[in-house]
Amino acid sequence: MSTLRQLLAWGAETLRQAGVPDAAVDAWKLMEAAFDIEKSCYFLQRDDKIKDRERERRYRGFIARRSERVPLQQITGSAWFMGLEFAVSDQVLTPRFDTECLVEEVERLLAPGMRILDLCTGSGCILLSLLSRNPQVRGVGTDLSAAALAVACGNRDRLGIPAQLIRGDLFEHVTGSFDVIVSNPPYIPSGEIGSLMPEVREHEPVMALDGGADGLDFYRKIINQAAGYLKPGGWLAFEIGCDQGEDLIRLLSEAGYTGVRTGKDLAGLTRTAFGQLPRGTEGQTALTKRTVRDRRNWNV
Repeated sequence: MSTLRQLLAWGAETLRQAGVPDAAVDAWKLMEAAFDIEKSCYFLQRDDKIKDRERERRYRGFIARRSERVPLQQITGSAWFMGLEFAVSDQVLTPRFDTECLVEEVERLLAPGMRILDLCTGSGCILLSLLSRNPQVRGVGTDLSAAALAVACGNRDRLGIPAQLIRGDLFEHVTGSFDVIVSNPPYIPSGEIGSLMPEVREHEPVMALDGGADGLDFYRKIINQAAGYLKPGGWLAFEIGCDQGEDLIRLLSEAGYTGVRTGKDLAGLTRTAFGQLPRGTEGQTALTKRTVRDRRNWNV
């Protein structure tokens, strides 16, 4: 019969042998989830023999799945983002700390009464975090995946955050105008997906990763269509790949957006891109003409 200390050591070593990064950290987090135990209690009980065989079996099962490179958050069923706990599954991208930079930058653009649209909402972490922190703002989220939208709806209902969630391809079924359109769209070039770490390429939905040959397909679509849904002076806000900053500056500028800029994450990597719909008549007219032209090719 093992003690908690022995079981934790076994879990960490098993994950190390499987090549799992931060094996000791993950071994503890899985123990925390399997035994519903905090560190203070663990230190008091770590040399006691384990009597709860069901929890021990659960922990060993968790370690087996993590050894197969199933993401930790998919095993525990939840991920923390902006101080909120979100349910996750293999049908959505796991919320990442990098994305918190986008939420924090968008939040600076918000004022009471504004309306925001989150495209490719996934788990809903961006939209629901913004609405939770800004209760006088209204929001809509869309996703093409019915399974992803079910996860977002579950998070909305469990967190008690009012939000309209729509199944559709980007702007499909969206009505009205918005002060901010935000998106963390698929942006991995198709040819690079096979080189991603196993947790991503094997266990996260490809449709949430694949951004086309150069990774920019969704940015082009959103930028070209957004003028029909943004209020004058409204903002487009994106999460982007760390090497896509110059491309986004070019795409936004060529489309007639102003105030175009990129931002960095805590690691100093380019992570966000912003562009503002012009307020003036001339700029607005140019973008409207472009939008009318591009509507003919919209697949929505």
